[in-house]
Amino acid sequence: MEKINYQLKMIEQIKKIPKEVKPKLLLHCCCAPCSSAVLEKLVDTFDITLYFANSNITNSEEYQKRAKELTHLLNENHLVNQVKIVIAPFNSEAFFKISKGLENEKEKGKRCYLCYQLRLKETKEYAKIHHFDYFTTTLSISPYKNATWINEIGEQLSSDLLIYLYADFKKQNGYKRSIELSKEYGLYRQDYCGCIYSLEEHNKKIEQK
Repeated sequence: MEKINYQLKMIEQIKKIPKEVKPKLLLHCCCAPCSSAVLEKLVDTFDITLYFANSNITNSEEYQKRAKELTHLLNENHLVNQVKIVIAPFNSEAFFKISKGLENEKEKGKRCYLCYQLRLKETKEYAKIHHFDYFTTTLSISPYKNATWINEIGEQLSSDLLIYLYADFKKQNGYKRSIELSKEYGLYRQDYCGCIYSLEEHNKKIEQK
């Protein structure tokens, strides 16, 4: 089966948007570093609201720390008056509910698929209630995330009234750019996804070195 170029699909979607129109986009964001390069790509095309909803993050302090960095990013990037932020309540129970029985699953397995699905469903529901035109996520900027799964889930959730914006933000040096911007703005870059299982796997790799 031919691999789909989701970056190209996004470009084709954007080309269809009239230049005098700036649609409302709800951009699910996992963290400030990933959001930095994505905002750079999309802010001139969309009226963006960042949606920080990541129930996979087990620790409340870590959740608040990552959320706070989004405001820091917008201040440093001078986008604070252009981009809005919505911080969803900390809710690790939602993640533990969908990952029950998958505690020993390796990273990039079924547990991760369900995690993507959970966060995209929450994003879609918020976007639907608040009358956004598009929704998408920054998750595909990471080389450690399965962009095909992310886009397939988004496509399933899409409708005529609420369109999923296809994306593979790591393309065209997107991930590299996020690292550059993180250094430029002094952003906190976490070294694990957020869930307790990814933290445990990360710690094991460190111990084995």
